[in-house]
Amino acid sequence: MKLAFGLLATTLLSSTSFAGTMQQTTPAPATTSAPDPAPMVDKWPGPYDGAPQWDKVSPAMFPAAFERGMAEARAQFAKVRDNPQAPTFANTIEAQQKATTALTRIFPVWGVYTSNLASPEVQKIAAEWSPKLSAFSTELSLDPKMFQRVKTLYDKRQTLGLNAQQMRLLERSYRDYVTSGALLDAAQKAQIKRINGELAVAYTEFSKRVLADEETAIFIDKESDLAGLPDSFKASLAEEAQARGQAGKWAVKNTRSSMQPFLMYASNRPLREKVYKTYINRGDNGHANDTNAVIANILKLRQERAAILGFKTHADYRMDDTMAETPANAMKLMMSVWPAARARVIEEVADMQKLADVEAAAGKGPRIKIEGWDYRYYAEKVRKAKYDLDESEVKPYLELNNMVDAMFYAAGRLYDLQFTENTGKVPVFHPDVRTFEVTRNGQVAGVFYLDNFARAGKRSGAWATSYRSRSGLRGDNIVLASNNNNFTKGGAGAPTLISIDDASTLFHEFGHALHSLLGKPYYPGLAGTPRDFVEYPSQVNENWLLTPDVLSRFAKHYQTGAPIPAALVAKIKKADTFNQGFDTVEYLSSAIVDMKLHDRTTPVTDPDAFERQALAELQMPNEIVMRHRLPQFNHLFSSDAYSAGYYSYLWSETMDADTWAAFEETGNVWDKATADKFRTILLETGNETDRKAAYKAFRGRDPDVKALFKRRGFPSQ
Repeated sequence: MKLAFGLLATTLLSSTSFAGTMQQTTPAPATTSAPDPAPMVDKWPGPYDGAPQWDKVSPAMFPAAFERGMAEARAQFAKVRDNPQAPTFANTIEAQQKATTALTRIFPVWGVYTSNLASPEVQKIAAEWSPKLSAFSTELSLDPKMFQRVKTLYDKRQTLGLNAQQMRLLERSYRDYVTSGALLDAAQKAQIKRINGELAVAYTEFSKRVLADEETAIFIDKESDLAGLPDSFKASLAEEAQARGQAGKWAVKNTRSSMQPFLMYASNRPLREKVYKTYINRGDNGHANDTNAVIANILKLRQERAAILGFKTHADYRMDDTMAETPANAMKLMMSVWPAARARVIEEVADMQKLADVEAAAGKGPRIKIEGWDYRYYAEKVRKAKYDLDESEVKPYLELNNMVDAMFYAAGRLYDLQFTENTGKVPVFHPDVRTFEVTRNGQVAGVFYLDNFARAGKRSGAWATSYRSRSGLRGDNIVLASNNNNFTKGGAGAPTLISIDDASTLFHEFGHALHSLLGKPYYPGLAGTPRDFVEYPSQVNENWLLTPDVLSRFAKHYQTGAPIPAALVAKIKKADTFNQGFDTVEYLSSAIVDMKLHDRTTPVTDPDAFERQALAELQMPNEIVMRHRLPQFNHLFSSDAYSAGYYSYLWSETMDADTWAAFEETGNVWDKATADKFRTILLETGNETDRKAAYKAFRGRDPDVKALFKRRGFPSQ
């Protein structure tokens, strides 16, 4: 669903998984009438050109806020649409872009409630309002009178004297209307409206069911069953159990942030199996939270809509405005990597099996065959044997606050951004949220909100969003950007120690924030980039984490303050390509199955069977499961956002690896000239120029996939 009239990429239905049952802000006292939504609807007060008033907002305000926001948007829309003057770029396209309504303030707040503060009350509101908001968006997107104004301009665009940005905006505006269904007849438009509404309901239901499974936990009664787990992680499991009314026990929540370290360290194999199977079967249990029927309905509706809009498949529809352009191009890249990744997994499993056999022969364990619940556990043993590197040896040097300082340092050195903590100066939606004033060359550029910790009421995973973006046309100069992670907080006031993977996630999400903070688009409609470009800046930012300069300054032992030993850094570097088979196959299988699922004219009716068949055709290693199995694949089924688009991480990483090679080729990965070129050509410009052309302008050529193979330690093509 594409949004008209300056609503831009704010997702009405938010696609986010509803997370948890604990509401983190204090609700307004119960009254006999709905509370006044003014704190949400009115212009935000306070410093930084205003910021969301989290301390004055309650879920009960949303229905009235939505009503007022839609009424205001309709009125402004009609003012542009019904202008008696002949259409011009200024009174039609630019007038739409200038429009700011209450909805531009409501939806960022709504997104936080559905992602971070999803109480049962919020879930109920979402279920009621998702189809209403969908109908509203479709109404504007399919308005024939407004479309005619845009079409009039589009048809004579070569005679309007437009500059390059204006031409791009006009052409993209026309394209968005057409791919939303503006050229359809009345009956077809009615079908599109119905389908969008039904999809909105289905997305909400899918998210709700996956959340319900993620909110469950496995309780452990005996401390002996926790053998191998780090003390800090054990303490967090004890706190989780206590929060669930089971003091004296330990609770492994059914989320990746709990599953992954448990499988990595726990020596209790039957318990590893239980945690593993519970996790991979989220949404696939045959009970009330099973999502397979919901998925089948989504697939049917998506293909029906694509056909009405004139696309062969949903994949063709979703890739109409991407760098890859076609499903075939995306699949070609993925299948060029798959054989090498699969071959590496076979090698990794052989190493693990050999180690397990040696242990069994020495009487240190039973004779086993490596299974999915063994992979992470034995991979750590192999890492220790091959590289003398133990993840638990590294974590004491990766204290979360120090890593936050590290990412700020890198941003300052590369892009001249300074981050000064101002927590307490602007409202936040939870006490854990920290805020930072962001300046560049002495000028305030934004406010950065950082919400790092997992908790009830917050969806799993990690994500970035913006509450306000920069726009020259609108005069919005101060960006409000946020990062949301799900790190496990250190127990009982202890510092939070994170893994290398967690630190990479921290830098990754911060790359999204940097993209927002540095962006300088004039027109809001040229701010959002194609899906397969979105992950590129964030993946590039991960590269500076393990640079010697960052590690020597910020990787300090949480107890002694001693910097990480050079010998340990050398081990990390030496093991840089370790387990890349697992990482690549786990991700890539999900991306390939996504594309196969959506690049077909006959919708899949049995997602479980389709998943099994697709993986069999790929000869998926038995020891690995998809990173996101279909029944819990929020990227695909909580919205359209990443449907037929999960390949985009690989597409972006191809550019990322080639970009990092550009920095390395200078002999200094902090090279300011290269950083300035990257910033001005690729980060500041949003979507003002074609992203393929922009990359070519930066690198002097198209991206070279060889850099990706080198990074992952795979044989060159």
